[in-house]
Amino acid sequence: MFEQTFKNVDDILHKDAGCGSELDYVEQTSWVLFLKYLDDLEEDKKNEALLTGKTYLPIIAHEFKWNTWAAPKDKEGKIDHHTALTGDDLADFVNNQLFNYLKKFKTSAESADTIEYKIGEIFSELKNRIQSGYNLREVINRIDELRFRTHAEKHEMSHLYEDKIKNMGNAGRNGGEYYTPRPLIRTIVKVVNPQIGEKVYDGAVGSAGFLCEAFDYMRSAKNLSTTDIETLQKNTFYGKEKKSLAYIIGIMNMILHGVEAPNIVHTNTLTENLADIQDKDRFDVVLANPPFGGKERVEVQQNFPIKTGETASLFMQHFVKMMKAGGRAGVVIKNTFLSNTDNASVSLRKLLLENCNLHTVLDLPGGTFTGAGVKTVVLFFEKGMTTDKVWFYQLNLDRNLGKTNPLNEKDLAEFIALQKTFADSDNSWSIKVADLDATTFDLSAKNPNKKEETVLRAPQTILQEMKTLDAETNTILNSILELL
Repeated sequence: MFEQTFKNVDDILHKDAGCGSELDYVEQTSWVLFLKYLDDLEEDKKNEALLTGKTYLPIIAHEFKWNTWAAPKDKEGKIDHHTALTGDDLADFVNNQLFNYLKKFKTSAESADTIEYKIGEIFSELKNRIQSGYNLREVINRIDELRFRTHAEKHEMSHLYEDKIKNMGNAGRNGGEYYTPRPLIRTIVKVVNPQIGEKVYDGAVGSAGFLCEAFDYMRSAKNLSTTDIETLQKNTFYGKEKKSLAYIIGIMNMILHGVEAPNIVHTNTLTENLADIQDKDRFDVVLANPPFGGKERVEVQQNFPIKTGETASLFMQHFVKMMKAGGRAGVVIKNTFLSNTDNASVSLRKLLLENCNLHTVLDLPGGTFTGAGVKTVVLFFEKGMTTDKVWFYQLNLDRNLGKTNPLNEKDLAEFIALQKTFADSDNSWSIKVADLDATTFDLSAKNPNKKEETVLRAPQTILQEMKTLDAETNTILNSILELL
């Protein structure tokens, strides 16, 4: 049901003059979807209050409720087209009344960790780009068919919403900018193993995939108390994001996954001076895939002890500083981090090895990130101890990864199994830091167990190929002769 609805909505938006790309489709679907989800959430909270004899105070005023302006119902429970706004009336209401009303929640909310504040943030950043009120009416009608009441419905919807985020890469951007493959994120979360009571941080939050997966992982723990659930909702997940659209998508992604008031801040993480970070600002767990290939201005570089324009290298310094002593991290980074010889890269490797236990490096194949033409590794480390030995795992697959053949969790099963004991295998090995070049700290992932094999073709194959080439040559010669 969800999948077909999303497809129908995309078809409608494709016809609208205000929506020109997949980015617009996701953005515009998001705010309509969010308001429908919010209406169902309020209905659930109202029913819960009735069961416990309490009074529920609705978040949204009556005239701005979904069932008032978007989908008023007749006696049969269908949209009443006699009272439902459409055309210019609908567009005017949304642009001039609804969005202005929802923006005000940002200033009227009690605190930043409430869903009211997040509603205000979302509608302060977004605007309605659907120019035709008739197209908007069609979109609303489609979204109104969806239900978000059961856990299964919410799970299916959040999964498909993730797919829409992944498709943002089709709009002429690097897909990895917004989307890290979920099998990889789930694997990283399993290895880092965040626990109830720990604070989880992503300083390059994007669409919040790491925080969403960490929430699902921690929520699946057995015998969670009411206090545990409240801790997960309010005091566990934290993030920062620079770009407006990614920030909004990240907030909505978390809310649609079940975190009602995500602690995500709209800011450029790298403008924070590392010298100003105090112990109270630090986190137990860091999970991230910082943007790579970007270049930061000189004034931003002044916030870091190791000066470099490379965005990912600045984020690495930030993550190490933001971790508590004993904190754990899983961070995706370009594989050139392991071997670059510039002063900043060498200093950063030295910093990591001397201040943290870099216990695991997962070397990923090309094509892991759709649309990103770089190879990556995942660094797993703990802060507060030096590195004695690094365990490497090289993910060797018998197929090429791509859009139609993506990474899956089965691909990573051996890594998870071997990583628990840092076992050696055809794909894994360890190196001692004492054996590294002390001037470069080169950590290149060179598998000593991989045998170089020369593939020899059978004589019959070679002869057949010669015969084919001879035939092609004769054909070309005959063609030339005919021309003469």
